[in-house]
Amino acid sequence: MTRFLASVPAAILLSAGGLLIGDVAGTATGPLSMAASAQATETDTGTGTETEAGAETGTPGSTEMGASDTGVTDTGASDQDSTDSETGAEEAAEGEEAADTGAETAAETATDTAADADTGSAPKVVEMTMGDADAPVTVVEYASFTCPHCAHFHQDVLPQIKANYIDSGDVRFVFREVYFDRFGLWAGMVARCGGEERYFGIADVIFERQREWTRGQPAEIAANLRRIGKTAGMDEATLDACLQDAEMAEALVARFEETSQEDGIDATPSFIINGEKFSNMGYDAFAETLDEQIEAAQ
Repeated sequence: MTRFLASVPAAILLSAGGLLIGDVAGTATGPLSMAASAQATETDTGTGTETEAGAETGTPGSTEMGASDTGVTDTGASDQDSTDSETGAEEAAEGEEAADTGAETAAETATDTAADADTGSAPKVVEMTMGDADAPVTVVEYASFTCPHCAHFHQDVLPQIKANYIDSGDVRFVFREVYFDRFGLWAGMVARCGGEERYFGIADVIFERQREWTRGQPAEIAANLRRIGKTAGMDEATLDACLQDAEMAEALVARFEETSQEDGIDATPSFIINGEKFSNMGYDAFAETLDEQIEAAQ
């Protein structure tokens, strides 16, 4: 099972002399180290099958945080079926009508970030949420964009929770990013570049195409993520503004360290449901837990 060295994420993810996703060609400098995590992007081949088996069979699993391996390799993940790409393409096509709105929102986000830099204040890390703020139950998910079990949850379980509990006003859902590796951080920056309204739509595509965009060398992975951003309506200038934001990258890592330590997160996906910690669950077990929490809150 994949593990994570929780004590040194900042050293792995950030470096003053490193490169950002937007700078993989070497045209500028930024906070993401392209070399510091070279060894931290290796996968234990003896456990990769176990991880994928859990996802393919629908058996809930988790990615542990505590040793030195991460869930992404520079050579890519397992081969994907052609239907994975087709599905991702169809999902992206559905969002083309909102491309103009997405571009405007992303531009506003980039402008706000630049304003923060001008005033010298630390950028604000926005909490990404779905559902009624006054819902009786709050679910906080900790997940990584490079975690296969997290992708399984977002594709198969979360849509049912959204339809039956979030949309009904019974659950407020909070998504908090966990960074196993630089690629997960890059993905989070791309998702956030679209603004709050577009975040979950972009995150869905990132999870759906996980096996596709994590394949290749860092420059290829950067290009894959940029393509996802462009399908959401962002242009090169907008992506550059977001992905070269060193202060935001640092703020995201700091926020991740703070919240994950406060909640005792040691694996992904993990959930805090009305203050109580839960490990990964299938939909039936999750629904049963939510029903109990809703009844207790009445």
